[in-house]
Amino acid sequence: MSVIRYLFVSTSPGLLKPLSILLFTCAIVTGCGGGGSSSPGSVPTSPAPDQNPTPDSDSDSDSDSDSDNGTDFDAGVFQSSNLFKHFCGDPRQDTAEDAFPDMLGSFEDEGYWLRSWSNETYLWYDEIIDVDPALYATSKAGVADYFALLKTTENTPSGNPKDRFHYARDTAEYEAESEQGVSAGYGASYALVSASPPRELVITLVESGSPAAEAGLSRGARIVTVDGVDLMNGSDTNTLNSGLWPAQIGEEHNFEVINPGADQRRAITMTSTSITIDPVPLTEIISTDSGSVGYLLFTQHILPAEEQLVDSFAAMRQANVTDLVLDLRYNRGGYLYLANQVSYMIAGAGVSGRTFGALQFNSKNPSTNPVTGEALSPNRFITTTINTSPTGTPLPTLDLPIQRVFVLTTASTCSASEAIINGLRGVDVEVIQIGTTTCGKPYGFYPEDNCGTTYFTTQFRSVNAAGFGDYPDGFSPENSTESTVGVTLPGCLVADDYSPLGVAEEPMLAAALAYRRDGACPAAMASQNATSRAASTPRKSLRAPGMLLPPPHLGSQMWMQPPEY
Repeated sequence: MSVIRYLFVSTSPGLLKPLSILLFTCAIVTGCGGGGSSSPGSVPTSPAPDQNPTPDSDSDSDSDSDSDNGTDFDAGVFQSSNLFKHFCGDPRQDTAEDAFPDMLGSFEDEGYWLRSWSNETYLWYDEIIDVDPALYATSKAGVADYFALLKTTENTPSGNPKDRFHYARDTAEYEAESEQGVSAGYGASYALVSASPPRELVITLVESGSPAAEAGLSRGARIVTVDGVDLMNGSDTNTLNSGLWPAQIGEEHNFEVINPGADQRRAITMTSTSITIDPVPLTEIISTDSGSVGYLLFTQHILPAEEQLVDSFAAMRQANVTDLVLDLRYNRGGYLYLANQVSYMIAGAGVSGRTFGALQFNSKNPSTNPVTGEALSPNRFITTTINTSPTGTPLPTLDLPIQRVFVLTTASTCSASEAIINGLRGVDVEVIQIGTTTCGKPYGFYPEDNCGTTYFTTQFRSVNAAGFGDYPDGFSPENSTESTVGVTLPGCLVADDYSPLGVAEEPMLAAALAYRRDGACPAAMASQNATSRAASTPRKSLRAPGMLLPPPHLGSQMWMQPPEY
């Protein structure tokens, strides 16, 4: 549950006092990275499949491959994805009648569906190298490998892959986490400071009452071995990944850890369990010499977050906060409608009826949503609850005396979190960025289930009311030394040091309070030459969900129309 606390901090220079804080964690932060595998992305193991595979020697290279449904591969020619939808190589079974739409087909059918669906809806469909599904789709793993190919190979201006967010997940797992906030894990989230040897993995958040908490883990602890494998330099990445990101409840794994401030290793054992994610774990009301400041830790845009966000903003409004520090440093994204609601509660009633943003799809669909078939129109600010009973209740607004917000960021600040930044800037709310460069994802997707796997392929970009949405290299504080390509915002470059959150001395929060007081970064921080990626989760370890729109079948019963915005 969310915790709302009231603190006092003097804003006079040099008078910040230590304050206690309740630590929490969401469920374990697993990765997606690029690729079609549903394995939590984690320590890289092998390169992606060859873009131009060589058929088996006994195959006839001069003839088209023939799918089980009689489809012949013809490069550049695509049939409707509806012809292949729900025809599965291994259909799901359930005793309940019509529990799943799956029908007996083949893995090749699944590959052809992915090929046509990508051609119809992928934002950069014309940058996909067309490959015969028959060369890959011979098993479930093969279908995942094939999906990994169905994306652009182009780069951003900085040289990063343009599409770093292409991934898939087991449908049951995804639905449990996104709809109920439930996942298998230890109740600890990690920052993979370095994904290649020498690796470093730091605990960022720990859930009260979780296996991680019972094992004595806390924010800032480092994991050094997993089931006997050296995490720093070990080559057995399968063991590392299996132990760090358990696939099932009830898995027991052994670790050696080093506590914050300690030098000695200690051995612990943790058994994975069902973890309920708390997306809004901490709200602080910080009293200063110049008024009250609200601090809100928001970790994930999932459905349960709406009620917690409403409660937190209502508490801050009641406390008459004059400024807000919104901590998004670990918020990888999620449902876009929540970004809209948060932005409205920050900006205030004055933006009612104005445009929060708009969706842009591929060149085949300049005026129509290719997933829903609806005509495109600007998405207005959402002013009421959607997923909280009773629905339609007016959202609380802060009515800040200065239209600004301090946002704490790292490379894990991604997608729907970046949409908050961009959406507010579109209606002239000043965003002051404290932290490091965000992940750079102005894109989103409709999650789509087929045969028990939910696929996430980039289908749209989001632009704000001013028509801006070009930040594929992220947002960076203006004094950042790490990026000359991304969009710069007023603010301060501050590395995450994994000290307790919500405490006034924590570097990012301290910098925000100092900037509020002085109108500039603290002198020591302004001169530092930090390398932010070395102190935050690298992009490859991010697990979106990213910027999500709901599956179309949910319709208006749960979502505003158009969905999510």
